[in-house]
Amino acid sequence: MITVTGLELRAGARILLSDTTLRVQPGDRIGLVGRNGAGKTTTLKVLAGEGLPYAGHVDRRGEVGYLPQDPRTGDLDVTARDRVLSARGLDVLLHDMDKVQVAMAEAATDADRDKLVRRYGRLEDQFAALGGYAAESDAARICANLGLPDRVLGQPLRTLSGGQRRRVELARILFSDAETLLLDEPTNHLDADSITWLRDYLKGHKSGLIVISHDGDLLDAVVNKVWYLDANRSEIDQYNLGWKAYHQQREADERRRKRERANAEKKAGALMSQADKMRAKATKATAAQNMAKRAEKLLAGLADERQSDKVAKVRFPTPAPCGRTPLTASGLSKSYGSLEIFTDVDLAVDRGTRVVVLGLNGAGKTTLLRLLSGMEQPDTGSVEPGHGLKMGYYAQEHETLETERTVLENMRSASPDSSDGDIRRLLGAFLFSGDDVDKPAGVLSGGEKTRLALAGLVSSAANVLLLDEPTNNLDPASRIQVLDALTTYTGAVVLVTHDPGAVEALKPEKVILLPDGVEDNWSDDLMELVSLA
Repeated sequence: MITVTGLELRAGARILLSDTTLRVQPGDRIGLVGRNGAGKTTTLKVLAGEGLPYAGHVDRRGEVGYLPQDPRTGDLDVTARDRVLSARGLDVLLHDMDKVQVAMAEAATDADRDKLVRRYGRLEDQFAALGGYAAESDAARICANLGLPDRVLGQPLRTLSGGQRRRVELARILFSDAETLLLDEPTNHLDADSITWLRDYLKGHKSGLIVISHDGDLLDAVVNKVWYLDANRSEIDQYNLGWKAYHQQREADERRRKRERANAEKKAGALMSQADKMRAKATKATAAQNMAKRAEKLLAGLADERQSDKVAKVRFPTPAPCGRTPLTASGLSKSYGSLEIFTDVDLAVDRGTRVVVLGLNGAGKTTLLRLLSGMEQPDTGSVEPGHGLKMGYYAQEHETLETERTVLENMRSASPDSSDGDIRRLLGAFLFSGDDVDKPAGVLSGGEKTRLALAGLVSSAANVLLLDEPTNNLDPASRIQVLDALTTYTGAVVLVTHDPGAVEALKPEKVILLPDGVEDNWSDDLMELVSLA
C-alpha cells in the first residue's frame, strides 16, 4: 500500500504536481496517463522511492516492485535466470546449495561431511520457505510467457539484446511477489502473444498496481481506476472507473465545465455591466462595489478550462543529395562470446528505398542497425558508405544521447551548423522550452528522450534513416505525428518495429528476415509477423 500526502514535484522551475494526495490500496489497478513530459515517469519514480519529492510525504507499506522505462540490469555477467531468481534471493541459495553439494562429495572426514549435511539442510529449509522448486517453476513459466526460453535464460545478460534484458527485468518484477507493482511501459519490446499474457496476468493481480502505458487495449483490460496527470494544471484527476468509462466521464466533465463557465461568465458580465452603471451615482457606489465583488467571486470559483495537450511537430529532414546506393553491407556476422547472432548478411540500401527488418526477439535486429550505424563493429564483413551518404540513427535505448549533457548541448552536437536560436526553436517544436533545455538528458522520461532523439534527426539532412522502434514511449498524438513524418519522408529508411502502424506508414518495398539475413520484396502477407517479431 502507498499513501501520498502534500506531494509536490518539480522539473527545474516547472511544477509537475502541486499539493497532491494519492492512495494505492490492495485491489487498485491504476492507469497513470497524460501526455509525454507531463511527469508520469517522475511520479512513479518518487512513489517507488527512487526519487525525492520537492515537498510532501510518501508512505510505503509492503514490498514495492518497480519497472522503470530504462531498467537497471545489475551485473551483466550473471545469467538471465539468476537475475530473475534474485528477486526472491533464490539465486544465492541455489549457488550455495550447489557449492555445499560439491564440498560434501569431496569431504575428507565423516565429521566434515556431517557438518556440510547440516549446512545443506539449513539452506534447503530457507529455499523451501521461499517457495523452493515450485518458485523456480513459477519463474520459468513467467519467463516463457514473456518470450524468454531456457536457451536465453542460461545466457549472461551482456549477450542479450536490449529488448531481452528489459523482458528479464519485467519477469523479475512479476516473480518478486511484491505487494505493489509500479510498471512504466511494460509492453515495450513484447510480442503480441506476450502482451496478451501480460494483460491476463495483471488483470488477476490482487494487490496494488500502477501502470503507465500507451497500449489502450492493455489499459482497457486491466485498470479499474485512472489517474490523469494534467500537465497544464499540474494536477492529477482521479477517476474510480475503468478505461472506457473514464473517457466518457472525462468528456462529460469537460462539457459540464464549459457550460458552468459560460453561465458564470454571462452572469458575471451582467453584474459588472450593472455595477458600471451604478458607479455613476455616488449614492450607489457601495452597492456597485458589492456587485463587482459578486461577479469576481463567481469567476474565481470556476475550475480552470482544460487546455489541449501540446504535441511535438515531427517532420523528418529533406534528404541531402546522394548516389544511387548510399549504403551497402556485405558478409556481416556478429557473435557475443559463443552466442552467434547472425552470419553472412548482405544489404544494399538504394536512394529512397524503404526496408523493414523482421525477426524474433534476439534475432539481431537492433544489432544489425548498430552495425550499419557504426555504433558496433562486425566480426566479419563490412559496411560501405556510398556517395553522399548522410545517416541518421534512432536507437531504441537512446544510446545516441549523451546522458550527462543537457538537452541543449545534445542538440548542439546533433546540429553543429545551426544557431542557438534555430536550435531553441526546434526544441520548442518538440516541447522543450524554458528550463527544460538545461536538464541533463539522463533525467528525461522515455517519451522525452524519444522526442529529443527525434529532434536530432529532424535537424540533420540525413538521406538514410535507421529507425529502431521509433514509436515506443510515445503518447497516441505524438505517435501519429511520427507516422505522418514517416509517410512524407523521401529518403531511405531501414526500420525495426513491433508497431504494425509504423510499417503501414512506411509502405516498405523490401524486407530483411533475420537471423538468416534473407532480403526479399515486401509482401502484405508479412504484416502478421510484425507484432510477433
